[in-house]
Amino acid sequence: MFHVKHSFDVVVIGGGHAGTEAAHASARMGAATALITLSRSGIGVMSCNPAIGGLGKGHLVREIDALDGVMARVADRSGIQFRLLNRRKGPAVQGPRTQSDRKLYREAILAETVSQPNLSILEGEAVDFVMSGESVAGVLLADGSEVMARAVVLTTGTFLRGVIHIGDQRQPGGRMGDRPSVKLAERMDGFGLPMGRLKTGTPPRLDGRTIDWSSLESQPADDEPSLFSFLSKAPTVRQISCGITHTNAQTHDIIRENLGRSA
Repeated sequence: MFHVKHSFDVVVIGGGHAGTEAAHASARMGAATALITLSRSGIGVMSCNPAIGGLGKGHLVREIDALDGVMARVADRSGIQFRLLNRRKGPAVQGPRTQSDRKLYREAILAETVSQPNLSILEGEAVDFVMSGESVAGVLLADGSEVMARAVVLTTGTFLRGVIHIGDQRQPGGRMGDRPSVKLAERMDGFGLPMGRLKTGTPPRLDGRTIDWSSLESQPADDEPSLFSFLSKAPTVRQISCGITHTNAQTHDIIRENLGRSA
């Protein structure tokens, strides 16, 4: 363990969707900003459903774009199937949505983050806060480094004392393949703040080579794609079709028989 001291205006803990937007917004305003993440390669990883937008959410992405955020531009650069949901209804209930290439999305977010002025990426695990009286004055990393800041933003997502449930099995984890952040969660317990726990479900990944695509209904991308960013002109990635399938009575029987094993 060694002791290094950094100083920034703003420190953001966590490099997911919220963290990257917060860090970019801070840096754009001229604040010296540090984004602390367990792994540089984990910035912008699409942990759950590899899609951006949808009903309600698509409007939010466009609002982020209006504030010069990065999600809309990156979604347009990595989108492999753009569709406008509820196209037959009025604009108030329509929602742009794209399926994204997870690898391209992560690479694009990282490229945007690396090139953003006033923004530094620090790899490490935040384990404690540096206090000044009753105020947070910085962050302590697991290697002993202190990162001082005038403001600290927590965007830790699923990592604070995270648990992964697979059927009736459970294991610690921030997401599949990544360890949770336990020490920071324990430190926050000491603040006496009201805490809650949310649960998110992640669909299984299917190997496309094992799917009989000829037996599925094909759903192509829109001929005139609805992009997210006002700055985007057209998709930059080859568009693909999705396959539509349905559950049946046998599927429902399997689910009912195993409800007691589900997390």
